Amino acid sequence: MLKKLSRSKRWSLTYCKVFGMGVDLSTVLAVYGAAVDGNLVSWSIGGPDSRVSIPLNLLGQPQGISGSHNKYEGDASPTRGDLYVTGNDYDLVLSRFQDLYDAGKAKDEYDLQLLTDQRHEKFQESVHTNPYFFNAPFAGVIAQPAAWAFIYRFMANKSSEYPSGRLDGEVLKSFYGVTGEDGSFVYNRGHERIPDNWYTRNVIDAYTIPYLNLDTTNMLLQHPEFASIGGNTGTVDSFVGLDPNDLTGGVFNAATLAENNNLFCYAMQLTIQGVPDIISGLFTDTNAAVDKLGSALNSATNSLGCPKLNNIDKDQFKQYPGYTQK
Repeated sequence: MLKKLSRSKRWSLTYCKVFGMGVDLSTVLAVYGAAVDGNLVSWSIGGPDSRVSIPLNLLGQPQGISGSHNKYEGDASPTRGDLYVTGNDYDLVLSRFQDLYDAGKAKDEYDLQLLTDQRHEKFQESVHTNPYFFNAPFAGVIAQPAAWAFIYRFMANKSSEYPSGRLDGEVLKSFYGVTGEDGSFVYNRGHERIPDNWYTRNVIDAYTIPYLNLDTTNMLLQHPEFASIGGNTGTVDSFVGLDPNDLTGGVFNAATLAENNNLFCYAMQLTIQGVPDIISGLFTDTNAAVDKLGSALNSATNSLGCPKLNNIDKDQFKQYPGYTQK
C-alpha cells in the first residue's frame, strides 16, 4: 500500500521535480511552513483554507503563508507590498513589478546582480516608508534573499547556450501573471503560470541549502545591512540593528558573518531559538511543533557545521513594534 504524503511533503517534492530545488532546502521550507502557517502536516500557500484541518491541539484556523507576516513572509518583497504600508502582503503590486521590469528591460535580462541591486533598493524603501519594518531571522535573513534569488535561479529558462539560465521580460511576466504592454501592465491574480517552451534546472544541479547560502552571502558582501536583524522602532528611518555578539552571547559576531556558512547558521540558529515565540498562541501544546521543526532545522544546520546556540537575549526584540505585533 502506498503511503499518503502530507501536503507539506507533496509541496516539497513538487518543488524538487518542477524547479530543481534540493531536497534539503525544500524540506526545511515545507516543514517550517507547516509548523508556523499550518497544522504541522499541511499548510496553505494562500490564506486560511478549510482543507487544512484543525487538530485538537491547534487554536483556530491556520492562516497560511499570507497570514505569516514576519514568521515566514516578510517586508522588502520583490513584488508584494509591506503589510503595514499597503495593508496587503500577498497581492502583486503593479508599481513594484514595473520597477523590477524596468531595471532589466534595456537588455531584456534579469540576472542575480540586477536582483541584488533591486533588493537593496526595496530594503531601503522599507526603512524609509514602513515604521514597522522588521528584518526577522527567518523571514528577513533566510526567506527574503531566497525570494529574490529564486526569481533568477528558478524562473530563468535553461538551455545548452545558457546552462545557468536566462530570464527575459516575457518569462518574468508569465510567472507573475502579468499581461499587457510595458507601462500598462495588468495583474491577473491566480493566472501565474510556467511559460511555454521553458526548461528547468538540470536534475544533477539541484538548488540546495549550500547554494542558497552562497547566493545570500554574496548579496551580504555587497550590502552588509541585509544581515541586520532588527528594524524600525515605530517611525520611518529609525532602523536599529542588533549586535550578533550581544544577541547570541558571543557565539556569532558581525565581523565573521560573511565567512563560510556563518550567515545562514546565524539566521537558522536564531530561528530555532525563536520557534516557541513564533508559534505561541497557535497550539495548546507547542512541544510537538517545536520538536518537529527543531529537528528539521537542526538537520539542515548540522550539514553546515553550525556552532550550537543554546539561548538568545529575546528581550532585545521588544523595541520593535514590527516584532511585537504578531
